[in-house]
Amino acid sequence: MPESNQAQRTDSFDRKLELIKAAHQKGQYHLVRALADSLRSTAIQEAQQLADPGSPFLAASSHRETASLPVAWRQWATGWAYYKTFALEETIGKNHPFQPIELRVAFPASQIASPAREVRLARVEGNTLREVPSQVHAEVARGSEQHCKLLFLTGSPANTRTRYVIFYGNPDAELPAYPTDLITNGEGFGLDIENDFYKARLSRQMGQLERLTFKRRHGLELFAGGEGHGEPPGIDWAHDYVSSGNFQKLRITLWERCPDYEVTRGPLCTIVRRWGFPYSPVHPVYSPARIHFDVEYRFFSGMPWFLKTSRIDALQTTEVDALRDDEWVFSGQSFTDILWMGVDGQLHTGQVPEAQRENLWGVGFMSRESRDAFVALYLEHRGENLPPLKHGGAPLFYYEWHGRVWSRYPLPVKTVPAGAVLHQKNAYVAAHYTEQGGEEMIETLRHCLVNPLQPVAAGLPALDDAVATGRLARPGEAGDSPISKKALWDALRDCKDEQLYRADISVVDLGLVYDIEVRNGDTVVVTMTMPHRGRPLLGFFTYGSGGNTMPVRTRLLKVPGVRKVVVNQTWYPEWSSNRLTAEGRAKLGL
Repeated sequence: MPESNQAQRTDSFDRKLELIKAAHQKGQYHLVRALADSLRSTAIQEAQQLADPGSPFLAASSHRETASLPVAWRQWATGWAYYKTFALEETIGKNHPFQPIELRVAFPASQIASPAREVRLARVEGNTLREVPSQVHAEVARGSEQHCKLLFLTGSPANTRTRYVIFYGNPDAELPAYPTDLITNGEGFGLDIENDFYKARLSRQMGQLERLTFKRRHGLELFAGGEGHGEPPGIDWAHDYVSSGNFQKLRITLWERCPDYEVTRGPLCTIVRRWGFPYSPVHPVYSPARIHFDVEYRFFSGMPWFLKTSRIDALQTTEVDALRDDEWVFSGQSFTDILWMGVDGQLHTGQVPEAQRENLWGVGFMSRESRDAFVALYLEHRGENLPPLKHGGAPLFYYEWHGRVWSRYPLPVKTVPAGAVLHQKNAYVAAHYTEQGGEEMIETLRHCLVNPLQPVAAGLPALDDAVATGRLARPGEAGDSPISKKALWDALRDCKDEQLYRADISVVDLGLVYDIEVRNGDTVVVTMTMPHRGRPLLGFFTYGSGGNTMPVRTRLLKVPGVRKVVVNQTWYPEWSSNRLTAEGRAKLGL
Protein backbone atom coordinates (compact mmCIF):
# COMPACT_ATOMS: atom_id res chain seq x y z
CA MET A 1 0.00 0.00 0.00
CA PRO A 2 1.55 3.36 -0.95
CA GLU A 3 3.14 5.30 1.91
CA SER A 4 1.00 8.31 1.03
CA ASN A 5 -2.10 6.24 1.87
CA GLN A 6 -0.63 5.37 5.26
CA ALA A 7 0.06 9.05 5.94
CA GLN A 8 -3.62 9.78 5.28
CA ARG A 9 -4.67 7.32 7.99
CA THR A 10 -2.69 8.64 10.95
CA ASP A 11 -0.50 11.56 11.98
CA SER A 12 3.18 11.48 12.73
CA PHE A 13 4.82 12.19 16.05
CA ASP A 14 6.26 15.46 14.72
CA ARG A 15 2.90 16.62 13.37
CA LYS A 16 1.23 16.02 16.71
CA LEU A 17 3.99 17.99 18.47
CA GLU A 18 3.27 20.90 16.15
CA LEU A 19 -0.43 20.71 16.95
CA ILE A 20 0.25 20.56 20.69
CA LYS A 21 2.47 23.62 20.55
CA ALA A 22 -0.08 25.57 18.48
CA ALA A 23 -2.94 24.64 20.83
CA HIS A 24 -0.85 25.54 23.90
CA GLN A 25 -0.01 28.96 22.48
CA LYS A 26 -3.73 29.59 21.98
CA GLY A 27 -4.56 28.47 25.52
CA GLN A 28 -6.62 25.52 24.24
CA TYR A 29 -5.69 23.31 27.17
CA HIS A 30 -8.37 20.67 26.70
CA LEU A 31 -7.12 20.22 23.15
CA VAL A 32 -3.54 20.04 24.43
CA ARG A 33 -4.55 17.18 26.73
CA ALA A 34 -6.30 15.33 23.91
CA LEU A 35 -3.29 15.76 21.64
CA ALA A 36 -0.92 14.62 24.38
CA ASP A 37 -2.93 11.43 24.74
CA SER A 38 -2.83 10.91 20.99
CA LEU A 39 0.92 11.54 21.00
CA ARG A 40 1.30 8.83 23.63
CA SER A 41 -0.53 6.39 21.36
CA THR A 42 1.87 7.21 18.55
CA ALA A 43 4.84 6.61 20.87
CA ILE A 44 3.43 3.21 21.88
CA GLN A 45 2.97 2.17 18.27
CA GLU A 46 6.40 3.42 17.21
CA ALA A 47 7.98 1.51 20.08
CA GLN A 48 6.24 -1.67 18.94
CA GLN A 49 7.38 -1.14 15.38
CA LEU A 50 10.80 0.45 15.76
CA ALA A 51 12.33 -0.22 19.20
CA ASP A 52 15.58 -2.15 18.99
CA PRO A 53 14.93 -5.63 20.44
CA GLY A 54 18.64 -6.04 21.12
CA SER A 55 21.13 -8.52 19.78
CA PRO A 56 19.83 -12.06 20.14
CA PHE A 57 21.94 -14.65 21.92
CA LEU A 58 20.85 -17.08 19.21
CA ALA A 59 20.65 -15.45 15.79
CA ALA A 60 17.94 -16.28 13.29
CA SER A 61 20.50 -17.98 11.05
CA SER A 62 21.67 -20.39 13.78
CA HIS A 63 19.35 -23.31 13.12
CA ARG A 64 19.23 -26.78 11.68
CA GLU A 65 16.47 -29.06 10.43
CA THR A 66 15.05 -31.55 12.89
CA ALA A 67 15.42 -34.19 10.17
CA SER A 68 19.20 -34.09 10.81
CA LEU A 69 18.82 -35.37 14.39
CA PRO A 70 19.39 -39.00 15.41
CA VAL A 71 16.37 -41.12 14.55
CA ALA A 72 15.10 -41.49 18.13
CA TRP A 73 15.30 -37.76 18.80
CA ARG A 74 13.75 -36.94 15.43
CA GLN A 75 10.80 -39.15 16.24
CA TRP A 76 10.51 -37.67 19.74
CA ALA A 77 10.25 -34.18 18.18
CA THR A 78 7.80 -35.14 15.42
CA GLY A 79 5.92 -32.05 14.26
CA TRP A 80 8.77 -29.58 14.76
CA ALA A 81 10.79 -28.73 11.68
CA TYR A 82 13.77 -26.80 13.10
CA TYR A 83 15.98 -26.59 16.16
CA LYS A 84 18.69 -24.45 17.76
CA THR A 85 21.22 -25.50 20.41
CA PHE A 86 23.10 -23.88 23.27
CA ALA A 87 24.60 -24.81 26.62
CA LEU A 88 24.68 -23.47 30.16
CA GLU A 89 27.98 -23.55 32.04
CA GLU A 90 28.47 -23.48 35.80
CA THR A 91 31.69 -21.49 36.24
CA ILE A 92 32.18 -20.80 39.97
CA GLY A 93 32.40 -24.34 41.34
CA LYS A 94 29.12 -24.31 43.28
CA ASN A 95 25.95 -26.34 43.01
CA HIS A 96 23.47 -23.83 41.61
CA PRO A 97 19.93 -23.91 42.98
CA PHE A 98 17.10 -23.40 40.52
CA GLN A 99 17.21 -19.93 39.03
CA PRO A 100 15.67 -18.10 36.07
CA ILE A 101 17.50 -18.07 32.75
CA GLU A 102 16.34 -15.69 30.03
CA LEU A 103 17.65 -15.71 26.47
CA ARG A 104 16.83 -13.47 23.53
CA VAL A 105 16.28 -15.65 20.47
CA ALA A 106 15.61 -14.80 16.81
CA PHE A 107 13.96 -16.94 14.15
CA PRO A 108 13.47 -16.56 10.39
CA ALA A 109 9.89 -15.32 10.03
CA SER A 110 9.37 -17.79 7.19
CA GLN A 111 9.93 -20.68 9.63
CA ILE A 112 7.65 -19.72 12.50
CA ALA A 113 4.20 -18.18 12.86
CA SER A 114 3.95 -17.79 16.64
CA PRO A 115 6.90 -18.27 19.04
CA ALA A 116 4.49 -18.45 21.99
CA ARG A 117 2.73 -21.46 20.44
CA GLU A 118 5.59 -23.18 18.71
CA VAL A 119 8.75 -22.87 20.80
CA ARG A 120 9.64 -25.84 23.01
CA LEU A 121 12.77 -26.37 25.09
CA ALA A 122 14.50 -29.69 25.83
CA ARG A 123 17.52 -30.59 27.92
CA VAL A 124 20.05 -33.20 26.79
CA GLU A 125 20.36 -35.79 29.54
CA GLY A 126 22.94 -38.35 28.51
CA ASN A 127 21.61 -39.90 25.34
CA THR A 128 18.02 -38.71 25.68
CA LEU A 129 15.98 -35.50 25.59
CA ARG A 130 13.69 -34.20 28.31
CA GLU A 131 11.28 -31.29 27.87
CA VAL A 132 11.89 -28.27 30.10
CA PRO A 133 8.93 -25.98 30.87
CA SER A 134 9.57 -22.57 29.34
CA GLN A 135 7.84 -19.24 28.84
CA VAL A 136 8.00 -17.06 25.73
CA HIS A 137 7.42 -13.31 26.01
CA ALA A 138 8.46 -9.97 24.48
CA GLU A 139 7.72 -11.10 20.92
CA VAL A 140 8.59 -8.61 18.19
CA ALA A 141 8.60 -8.78 14.42
CA ARG A 142 11.52 -7.08 12.68
CA GLY A 143 11.71 -7.41 8.92
CA SER A 144 12.30 -11.03 8.00
CA GLU A 145 12.84 -12.11 11.61
CA GLN A 146 10.80 -12.91 14.70
CA HIS A 147 12.40 -12.15 18.07
CA CYS A 148 11.36 -13.22 21.55
CA LYS A 149 12.67 -13.84 25.04
CA LEU A 150 12.75 -17.43 26.25
CA LEU A 151 12.59 -17.86 30.02
CA PHE A 152 13.04 -21.10 31.94
CA LEU A 153 14.11 -22.27 35.39
CA THR A 154 17.01 -24.62 35.99
CA GLY A 155 19.80 -25.51 38.36
CA SER A 156 23.18 -27.12 37.82
CA PRO A 157 25.80 -29.17 39.68
CA ALA A 158 29.17 -27.49 40.09
CA ASN A 159 31.54 -27.34 37.14
CA THR A 160 29.14 -28.77 34.57
CA ARG A 161 28.00 -27.90 31.08
CA THR A 162 24.40 -28.76 30.17
CA ARG A 163 23.17 -28.73 26.57
CA TYR A 164 19.72 -27.57 25.49
CA VAL A 165 17.69 -27.76 22.29
CA ILE A 166 15.09 -25.21 21.21
CA PHE A 167 12.53 -26.69 18.82
CA TYR A 168 10.31 -24.51 16.64
CA GLY A 169 8.48 -24.49 13.33
CA ASN A 170 5.27 -26.43 14.04
CA PRO A 171 2.06 -24.90 12.66
CA ASP A 172 0.00 -27.51 14.58
CA ALA A 173 1.49 -26.54 17.96
CA GLU A 174 -0.80 -25.26 20.68
CA LEU A 175 -0.05 -22.86 23.51
CA PRO A 176 1.78 -25.03 26.08
CA ALA A 177 0.07 -25.37 29.45
CA TYR A 178 2.66 -26.20 32.08
CA PRO A 179 1.21 -26.88 35.54
CA THR A 180 3.12 -24.86 38.15
CA ASP A 181 2.57 -23.38 41.61
CA LEU A 182 2.57 -19.79 40.27
CA ILE A 183 -0.94 -18.29 40.43
CA THR A 184 -1.73 -14.75 39.29
CA ASN A 185 -5.13 -13.17 39.85
CA GLY A 186 -6.43 -9.71 39.05
CA GLU A 187 -6.29 -7.22 36.21
CA GLY A 188 -3.69 -4.74 35.09
CA PHE A 189 -0.94 -4.07 37.63
CA GLY A 190 -3.14 -4.59 40.73
CA LEU A 191 -2.43 -8.30 41.08
CA ASP A 192 -2.34 -11.05 43.68
CA ILE A 193 0.58 -13.38 42.97
CA GLU A 194 1.41 -16.53 44.89
CA ASN A 195 3.51 -19.66 44.78
CA ASP A 196 4.24 -22.39 47.32
CA PHE A 197 6.29 -20.00 49.48
CA TYR A 198 4.45 -16.67 49.68
CA LYS A 199 1.50 -14.59 48.53
CA ALA A 200 2.17 -11.04 47.30
CA ARG A 201 -0.46 -8.33 46.93
CA LEU A 202 0.22 -5.36 44.67
CA SER A 203 -1.57 -2.06 45.25
CA ARG A 204 -4.65 -1.60 43.14
CA GLN A 205 -3.80 2.09 42.97
CA MET A 206 -0.20 2.14 41.74
CA GLY A 207 1.15 -1.41 41.69
CA GLN A 208 3.57 -1.18 44.61
CA LEU A 209 4.05 -4.26 46.78
CA GLU A 210 1.47 -3.81 49.51
CA ARG A 211 1.58 -7.03 51.54
CA LEU A 212 3.52 -10.27 51.64
CA THR A 213 2.32 -13.41 53.43
CA PHE A 214 4.64 -16.31 54.21
CA LYS A 215 3.09 -19.67 53.40
CA ARG A 216 4.23 -21.45 56.52
CA ARG A 217 2.23 -22.55 59.54
CA HIS A 218 2.73 -19.18 61.23
CA GLY A 219 1.29 -17.37 58.20
CA LEU A 220 3.46 -14.32 58.91
CA GLU A 221 2.03 -11.30 57.09
CA LEU A 222 4.28 -8.35 56.36
CA PHE A 223 2.34 -5.10 56.13
CA ALA A 224 2.62 -1.39 56.88
CA GLY A 225 -0.25 0.08 58.87
CA GLY A 226 -1.72 3.56 58.96
CA GLU A 227 -2.39 5.75 55.95
CA GLY A 228 1.12 6.37 54.78
CA HIS A 229 1.63 10.02 53.84
CA GLY A 230 -1.87 10.24 52.44
CA GLU A 231 -1.32 7.40 49.99
CA PRO A 232 -2.13 3.69 50.51
CA PRO A 233 0.53 2.11 52.75
CA GLY A 234 2.71 -0.71 51.53
CA ILE A 235 5.86 -2.51 52.57
CA ASP A 236 7.93 -1.33 49.57
CA TRP A 237 8.24 2.48 49.81
CA ALA A 238 10.90 3.13 47.16
CA HIS A 239 11.36 5.09 44.87
CA ASP A 240 11.31 8.80 45.71
CA TYR A 241 13.41 11.94 45.99
CA VAL A 242 13.41 15.25 47.87
CA SER A 243 13.71 18.35 45.71
CA SER A 244 16.17 21.20 46.32
CA GLY A 245 15.77 23.28 49.45
CA ASN A 246 14.04 20.31 51.09
CA PHE A 247 10.81 21.65 49.55
CA GLN A 248 8.87 18.48 48.74
CA LYS A 249 9.17 14.74 48.34
CA LEU A 250 8.13 13.28 44.98
CA ARG A 251 7.06 9.62 45.13
CA ILE A 252 5.96 6.86 42.77
CA THR A 253 3.70 5.67 45.60
CA LEU A 254 1.71 8.88 45.03
CA TRP A 255 0.68 7.80 41.55
CA GLU A 256 -3.10 7.79 41.27
CA ARG A 257 -2.52 5.18 38.59
CA CYS A 258 0.70 4.00 36.99
CA PRO A 259 1.60 6.50 34.23
CA ASP A 260 2.69 3.53 32.16
CA TYR A 261 3.04 -0.18 32.75
CA GLU A 262 3.49 -3.59 31.16
CA VAL A 263 2.42 -6.92 32.61
CA THR A 264 3.57 -10.38 31.54
CA ARG A 265 1.75 -13.38 32.98
CA GLY A 266 2.85 -16.96 32.54
CA PRO A 267 3.29 -20.31 34.25
CA LEU A 268 6.91 -19.62 35.24
CA CYS A 269 7.07 -15.88 35.80
CA THR A 270 4.82 -12.88 36.28
CA ILE A 271 6.45 -9.55 35.43
CA VAL A 272 5.02 -6.18 36.46
CA ARG A 273 6.92 -3.19 35.07
CA ARG A 274 5.90 0.41 35.81
CA TRP A 275 7.52 3.68 34.81
CA GLY A 276 7.05 7.42 34.89
CA PHE A 277 7.87 10.58 36.83
CA PRO A 278 7.05 10.61 40.54
CA TYR A 279 4.19 12.77 41.79
CA SER A 280 4.26 15.79 44.06
CA PRO A 281 2.02 15.86 47.16
CA VAL A 282 0.05 18.56 45.27
CA HIS A 283 0.26 17.07 41.77
CA PRO A 284 -0.22 18.54 39.16
CA VAL A 285 0.70 21.93 40.68
CA TYR A 286 4.28 20.66 40.50
CA SER A 287 5.01 18.02 37.87
CA PRO A 288 8.73 18.20 37.05
CA ALA A 289 10.06 16.02 34.23
CA ARG A 290 13.52 15.69 35.74
CA ILE A 291 14.05 12.29 37.32
CA HIS A 292 12.39 9.27 35.73
CA PHE A 293 11.81 5.95 37.50
CA ASP A 294 11.43 2.55 35.84
CA VAL A 295 10.67 -0.30 38.29
CA GLU A 296 10.01 -3.98 37.63
CA TYR A 297 8.98 -6.89 39.86
CA ARG A 298 9.49 -10.51 38.80
CA PHE A 299 7.77 -13.34 40.67
CA PHE A 300 8.73 -16.93 39.84
CA SER A 301 7.31 -20.40 40.14
CA GLY A 302 8.89 -22.53 42.85
CA MET A 303 11.17 -19.79 44.24
CA PRO A 304 11.07 -18.39 47.80
CA TRP A 305 12.35 -15.10 46.43
CA PHE A 306 11.42 -12.48 43.83
CA LEU A 307 13.35 -9.82 41.96
CA LYS A 308 13.07 -6.07 41.68
CA THR A 309 15.09 -4.11 39.14
CA SER A 310 15.03 -0.39 38.60
CA ARG A 311 16.58 2.31 36.50
CA ILE A 312 16.59 5.98 37.56
CA ASP A 313 17.38 8.52 34.82
CA ALA A 314 18.16 12.18 35.31
CA LEU A 315 16.78 13.93 32.22
CA GLN A 316 17.91 17.36 33.42
CA THR A 317 20.56 18.51 35.85
CA THR A 318 18.68 18.49 39.14
CA GLU A 319 19.37 19.50 42.72
CA VAL A 320 18.29 16.64 44.97
CA ASP A 321 18.47 16.80 48.75
CA ALA A 322 17.87 13.06 49.08
CA LEU A 323 16.91 10.08 46.93
CA ARG A 324 15.91 6.57 47.97
CA ASP A 325 16.11 3.51 45.74
CA ASP A 326 15.20 0.90 48.36
CA GLU A 327 13.05 1.26 51.48
CA TRP A 328 10.91 -1.33 53.26
CA VAL A 329 8.69 -0.78 56.28
CA PHE A 330 7.00 -3.47 58.39
CA SER A 331 4.46 -2.73 61.10
CA GLY A 332 4.32 -4.88 64.21
CA GLN A 333 7.07 -6.81 65.93
CA SER A 334 7.44 -9.77 63.59
CA PHE A 335 11.23 -10.09 63.79
CA THR A 336 13.76 -10.36 66.60
CA ASP A 337 17.11 -9.94 64.85
CA ILE A 338 18.80 -7.81 62.20
CA LEU A 339 20.58 -9.51 59.30
CA TRP A 340 23.18 -7.86 57.11
CA MET A 341 25.76 -8.79 54.49
CA GLY A 342 28.96 -6.99 53.57
CA VAL A 343 30.91 -6.94 50.34
CA ASP A 344 32.50 -10.27 51.29
CA GLY A 345 29.14 -12.02 50.91
CA GLN A 346 29.05 -13.22 54.53
CA LEU A 347 25.74 -12.92 56.40
CA HIS A 348 25.83 -11.51 59.94
CA THR A 349 23.34 -11.15 62.77
CA GLY A 350 23.08 -8.01 64.90
CA GLN A 351 23.65 -4.29 64.54
CA VAL A 352 25.66 -3.15 61.53
CA PRO A 353 29.10 -1.85 62.58
CA GLU A 354 29.72 1.80 61.75
CA ALA A 355 32.54 0.89 59.37
CA GLN A 356 30.17 -1.27 57.30
CA ARG A 357 27.16 1.02 57.12
CA GLU A 358 27.90 2.37 53.62
CA ASN A 359 29.00 -0.91 52.06
CA LEU A 360 26.06 -3.25 52.53
CA TRP A 361 25.06 -5.88 49.97
CA GLY A 362 22.27 -7.51 51.91
CA VAL A 363 19.91 -6.40 54.69
CA GLY A 364 16.93 -7.90 56.45
CA PHE A 365 15.36 -9.36 59.57
CA MET A 366 14.68 -12.77 61.08
CA SER A 367 12.69 -14.18 64.01
CA ARG A 368 14.26 -16.62 66.44
CA GLU A 369 10.79 -17.81 67.44
CA SER A 370 9.14 -18.46 64.04
CA ARG A 371 12.40 -18.86 62.07
CA ASP A 372 10.94 -16.62 59.35
CA ALA A 373 13.25 -14.18 57.59
CA PHE A 374 12.90 -11.48 54.97
CA VAL A 375 16.17 -10.45 53.33
CA ALA A 376 17.08 -8.09 50.49
CA LEU A 377 20.07 -9.30 48.52
CA TYR A 378 21.61 -6.54 46.43
CA LEU A 379 22.83 -8.13 43.21
CA GLU A 380 23.63 -4.98 41.24
CA HIS A 381 23.95 -1.37 42.37
CA ARG A 382 25.84 1.07 40.18
CA GLY A 383 25.66 4.49 38.61
CA GLU A 384 26.58 6.17 35.34
CA ASN A 385 27.97 9.72 35.18
CA LEU A 386 28.09 9.75 38.98
CA PRO A 387 30.73 9.19 41.66
CA PRO A 388 30.60 5.71 43.26
CA LEU A 389 27.23 5.09 44.92
CA LYS A 390 26.72 4.55 48.63
CA HIS A 391 25.57 1.02 49.48
CA GLY A 392 23.84 1.82 52.75
CA GLY A 393 20.47 1.02 54.27
CA ALA A 394 21.27 -0.47 57.67
CA PRO A 395 18.10 -2.00 59.18
CA LEU A 396 16.41 -0.42 62.20
CA PHE A 397 14.07 -2.04 64.71
CA TYR A 398 11.82 0.97 65.29
CA TYR A 399 10.55 3.65 62.95
CA GLU A 400 7.92 6.09 64.26
CA TRP A 401 5.84 3.32 65.86
CA HIS A 402 5.74 1.19 62.73
CA GLY A 403 8.34 -1.45 63.52
CA ARG A 404 11.16 -2.67 61.30
CA VAL A 405 12.60 -0.60 58.46
CA TRP A 406 15.58 -0.18 56.17
CA SER A 407 16.14 2.72 53.80
CA ARG A 408 18.95 3.18 51.29
CA TYR A 409 20.12 6.64 50.15
CA PRO A 410 22.67 5.93 47.39
CA LEU A 411 23.53 9.40 46.03
CA PRO A 412 27.04 10.65 46.86
CA VAL A 413 26.19 14.16 45.53
CA LYS A 414 23.26 16.56 45.60
CA THR A 415 23.69 17.88 42.07
CA VAL A 416 22.61 15.09 39.76
CA PRO A 417 23.81 15.83 36.21
CA ALA A 418 21.68 15.30 33.15
CA GLY A 419 22.43 11.85 31.80
CA ALA A 420 23.12 10.31 35.20
CA VAL A 421 21.65 6.82 35.68
CA LEU A 422 21.26 4.60 38.73
CA HIS A 423 20.84 0.85 38.21
CA GLN A 424 19.82 -1.74 40.75
CA LYS A 425 18.79 -5.38 40.84
CA ASN A 426 17.69 -6.94 44.11
CA ALA A 427 16.43 -10.35 45.20
CA TYR A 428 14.03 -10.42 48.16
CA VAL A 429 13.94 -13.70 50.06
CA ALA A 430 10.94 -14.83 52.12
CA ALA A 431 12.77 -17.70 53.78
CA HIS A 432 12.52 -20.35 56.44
CA TYR A 433 15.71 -19.41 58.26
CA THR A 434 16.87 -22.54 60.05
CA GLU A 435 19.31 -22.41 62.95
CA GLN A 436 21.63 -24.75 61.13
CA GLY A 437 22.22 -23.80 57.52
CA GLY A 438 20.17 -20.58 57.35
CA GLU A 439 23.15 -18.31 56.81
CA GLU A 440 24.71 -20.64 54.24
CA MET A 441 21.46 -20.84 52.29
CA ILE A 442 21.23 -17.04 51.97
CA GLU A 443 24.93 -16.66 51.17
CA THR A 444 24.86 -19.38 48.51
CA LEU A 445 21.75 -17.94 46.90
CA ARG A 446 23.30 -14.49 46.49
CA HIS A 447 26.61 -15.91 45.29
CA CYS A 448 24.85 -17.95 42.60
CA LEU A 449 22.56 -15.08 41.53
CA VAL A 450 25.54 -12.74 41.19
CA ASN A 451 27.37 -15.46 39.24
CA PRO A 452 24.57 -17.06 37.19
CA LEU A 453 24.85 -19.99 34.84
CA GLN A 454 26.43 -18.76 31.62
CA PRO A 455 24.81 -19.44 28.23
CA VAL A 456 27.31 -20.38 25.53
CA ALA A 457 27.07 -21.51 21.95
CA ALA A 458 27.25 -25.28 21.73
CA GLY A 459 26.29 -28.03 19.33
CA LEU A 460 25.00 -31.48 20.13
CA PRO A 461 27.21 -34.40 21.09
CA ALA A 462 27.79 -37.14 18.55
CA LEU A 463 25.61 -40.04 19.64
CA ASP A 464 25.30 -43.56 18.29
CA ASP A 465 22.92 -44.66 21.04
CA ALA A 466 20.36 -41.82 21.16
CA VAL A 467 17.10 -42.90 22.77
CA ALA A 468 13.82 -41.20 23.60
CA THR A 469 10.83 -41.86 25.82
CA GLY A 470 7.40 -40.62 24.78
CA ARG A 471 7.29 -37.58 22.54
CA LEU A 472 7.38 -33.79 22.68
CA ALA A 473 3.98 -33.27 21.05
CA ARG A 474 0.68 -33.26 22.89
CA PRO A 475 -2.24 -34.94 21.09
CA GLY A 476 -2.98 -32.97 17.95
CA GLU A 477 0.42 -31.30 17.67
CA ALA A 478 2.24 -33.83 15.51
CA GLY A 479 0.09 -33.82 12.41
CA ASP A 480 -2.34 -36.16 14.18
CA SER A 481 -5.21 -33.77 14.86
CA PRO A 482 -8.57 -35.43 14.13
CA ILE A 483 -9.44 -32.25 12.21
CA SER A 484 -6.73 -30.64 10.13
CA LYS A 485 -5.25 -27.63 11.92
CA LYS A 486 -4.31 -26.19 8.55
CA ALA A 487 -7.94 -26.40 7.44
CA LEU A 488 -9.01 -24.56 10.59
CA TRP A 489 -6.43 -21.78 10.21
CA ASP A 490 -7.27 -21.44 6.52
CA ALA A 491 -10.97 -21.20 7.33
CA LEU A 492 -10.36 -18.37 9.78
CA ARG A 493 -8.79 -16.34 6.98
CA ASP A 494 -12.34 -15.92 5.69
CA CYS A 495 -13.28 -14.10 8.93
CA LYS A 496 -12.56 -10.41 8.40
CA ASP A 497 -12.53 -7.29 10.54
CA GLU A 498 -15.21 -5.47 8.61
CA GLN A 499 -14.64 -2.27 10.58
CA LEU A 500 -11.57 -1.93 8.37
CA TYR A 501 -13.83 -1.49 5.39
CA ARG A 502 -11.37 -1.72 2.52
CA ALA A 503 -8.39 -3.54 4.02
CA ASP A 504 -9.93 -7.01 3.54
CA ILE A 505 -7.90 -8.32 6.47
CA SER A 506 -8.64 -11.50 8.39
CA VAL A 507 -8.47 -12.23 12.11
CA VAL A 508 -5.48 -14.47 11.38
CA ASP A 509 -3.52 -11.77 9.55
CA LEU A 510 -4.44 -9.32 12.32
CA GLY A 511 -2.89 -11.74 14.81
CA LEU A 512 -6.07 -11.91 16.90
CA VAL A 513 -6.07 -15.71 17.05
CA TYR A 514 -3.69 -16.98 19.72
CA ASP A 515 -4.47 -20.68 19.66
CA ILE A 516 -6.58 -23.45 18.08
CA GLU A 517 -7.20 -26.77 19.81
CA VAL A 518 -9.27 -29.78 18.79
CA ARG A 519 -10.84 -31.62 21.70
CA ASN A 520 -12.91 -34.79 21.89
CA GLY A 521 -12.43 -35.32 18.18
CA ASP A 522 -14.99 -32.76 17.00
CA THR A 523 -14.80 -29.70 19.28
CA VAL A 524 -12.67 -26.74 18.21
CA VAL A 525 -11.49 -24.38 20.96
CA VAL A 526 -10.21 -21.02 19.72
CA THR A 527 -8.40 -18.50 21.93
CA MET A 528 -8.68 -14.94 20.63
CA THR A 529 -8.07 -11.41 21.74
CA MET A 530 -9.32 -8.00 20.63
CA PRO A 531 -7.07 -5.25 19.24
CA HIS A 532 -7.55 -3.04 22.31
CA ARG A 533 -9.84 -2.65 25.31
CA GLY A 534 -11.87 -0.01 23.58
CA ARG A 535 -13.31 -2.94 21.61
CA PRO A 536 -13.84 -5.43 24.42
CA LEU A 537 -16.67 -7.46 22.85
CA LEU A 538 -15.39 -10.54 21.03
CA GLY A 539 -18.91 -11.43 19.93
CA PHE A 540 -18.36 -9.17 16.91
CA PHE A 541 -16.02 -11.85 15.57
CA THR A 542 -17.52 -14.90 17.26
CA TYR A 543 -21.21 -14.54 16.43
CA GLY A 544 -21.27 -11.77 13.85
CA SER A 545 -22.75 -8.93 15.88
CA GLY A 546 -22.52 -5.42 14.48
CA GLY A 547 -22.83 -6.55 10.86
CA ASN A 548 -19.85 -8.90 10.67
CA THR A 549 -20.88 -11.24 7.85
CA MET A 550 -18.57 -14.24 8.45
CA PRO A 551 -18.40 -15.02 12.18
CA VAL A 552 -15.67 -17.32 13.49
CA ARG A 553 -18.14 -19.84 14.88
CA THR A 554 -20.17 -20.01 11.68
CA ARG A 555 -17.09 -20.45 9.48
CA LEU A 556 -15.47 -23.17 11.59
CA LEU A 557 -18.70 -25.17 11.75
CA LYS A 558 -18.43 -25.50 7.96
CA VAL A 559 -15.10 -27.34 8.26
CA PRO A 560 -15.72 -31.11 7.84
CA GLY A 561 -15.78 -32.90 11.19
CA VAL A 562 -16.41 -29.83 13.37
CA ARG A 563 -19.49 -30.26 15.54
CA LYS A 564 -18.90 -27.61 18.22
CA VAL A 565 -16.91 -24.37 18.42
CA VAL A 566 -15.87 -22.65 21.66
CA VAL A 567 -14.25 -19.21 21.43
CA ASN A 568 -12.42 -17.98 24.52
CA GLN A 569 -11.33 -14.37 24.94
CA THR A 570 -8.06 -13.33 26.60
CA TRP A 571 -6.15 -10.11 27.17
CA TYR A 572 -2.83 -11.83 27.94
CA PRO A 573 -0.59 -11.11 26.28
CA GLU A 574 -2.04 -7.85 25.05
CA TRP A 575 -2.26 -7.52 21.29
CA SER A 576 0.24 -5.37 19.42
CA SER A 577 1.11 -4.80 15.79
CA ASN A 578 3.99 -7.27 16.23
CA ARG A 579 1.35 -9.98 15.90
CA LEU A 580 0.43 -8.95 12.34
CA THR A 581 1.41 -11.41 9.63
CA ALA A 582 3.42 -10.18 6.64
CA GLU A 583 0.17 -10.10 4.64
CA GLY A 584 -1.56 -8.22 7.43
CA ARG A 585 1.20 -5.64 7.58
CA ALA A 586 1.01 -5.13 3.82
CA LYS A 587 -2.76 -4.67 3.91
CA LEU A 588 -2.43 -2.05 6.67
CA GLY A 589 0.42 -0.31 4.86
CA LEU A 590 2.99 -0.89 7.60
